[in-house]
Amino acid sequence: MQTVEITRVKGHVEVYDQNGRFLFSADTEQEARDDLRAWGVV
Repeated sequence: MQTVEITRVKGHVEVYDQNGRFLFSADTEQEARDDLRAWGVV
């Protein structure tokens, strides 16, 4: 399992990998978690 960080930024969330690299943004934390699951990350 890859470690990710989900951060709230001005009304949306941004997802970063364990090295601090930007992966993607989403409207909500739930949407981000759903996308991560779909990619097999979590």
